[in-house]
Amino acid sequence: MAVITNTFRTTNAVGNREELSDVVSRITPEDTPIYSLIEKGKCVSVHPEWETDDLAAPGANAREEGEDYTFDAITPPARLGNYTQILRKDWIISGTQEVVDEAGKVQKRKYQKLKKGVEIRKDVEYALVATTASVGGATRQLGSINTWTITNVSRGGSGTNGGFNSGTGLTVAPGAGTQRAFTKTILDTVMQTGYTSGANFRHVVVSPYVKSVFVTFMSDTNVASFRYAVSKGGERNTIIATADYYEGPFGTVMIQPDRVMAGSATLARNAFFIDTDFLEFEWLRKIQEDKDVAKTGDADKGVIIGEGTLKVKNEKGLGIAADLFGLTAST
Repeated sequence: MAVITNTFRTTNAVGNREELSDVVSRITPEDTPIYSLIEKGKCVSVHPEWETDDLAAPGANAREEGEDYTFDAITPPARLGNYTQILRKDWIISGTQEVVDEAGKVQKRKYQKLKKGVEIRKDVEYALVATTASVGGATRQLGSINTWTITNVSRGGSGTNGGFNSGTGLTVAPGAGTQRAFTKTILDTVMQTGYTSGANFRHVVVSPYVKSVFVTFMSDTNVASFRYAVSKGGERNTIIATADYYEGPFGTVMIQPDRVMAGSATLARNAFFIDTDFLEFEWLRKIQEDKDVAKTGDADKGVIIGEGTLKVKNEKGLGIAADLFGLTAST
């Protein structure tokens, strides 16, 4: 229907106020599964070290009556270490911007301080799941989980282990192998080797896509599938197409997706099997604001900084299923 001539509309107006909501929706998730799971500790140097030891393998132990004693040589424990990594986030806001009335207050000091603190936690998670060897010196870098784990592993064809090098005191990054699909067989294999090594895996942390592959294991002919209907809102039923736990021959594990691992095909290609008794994150300097940043000019500066490292008490308490298709069925 035609508009009557000379109708004054918003498209003609010049004085209508803009509307900008004071609510800022931040969709980026904050969860950090591995960092949240493991114990937190404190270190007092940039290169904390620790020792690991193993029991002798069980064997026949029957001795002759009356025989004299002989004495076994003592094997010294292995001495291991990791370097602390400095993590920092910063911002600078003009003095004027800090005091003007702003919708949402996103570009204010208090909001930035909170946001940067969350971002550093996610950077810690990234450091744990990346495949990054430890580095000493001024720009130190902690050795990630994948660079420590050599015993309870399943790697694709031509894939190689990394591990701790006692000569250099550094971890070595593993070599990538041929990518393959995550399967129940791979899951059972790593859990079996972990059980044999003494680990009690309780968590398997994977990329979101690999979690979706795990859910399909209930269709495996060797899996007892329990299906049931859930009533929601009277007569409505829900299709159940998920699973969070796997109870296998060598224990029960919770399969947890990690959004950080969805960031790239390199991050997504590993599934981490974790016995939390053998992992700890040690802080030399906890995440905090540096209150001694010098003020120069007409601006408000801020720095959030922390320094810490990963302590792998014994790598036999960890497992890796590597070289998986982690983003799609082919990447």
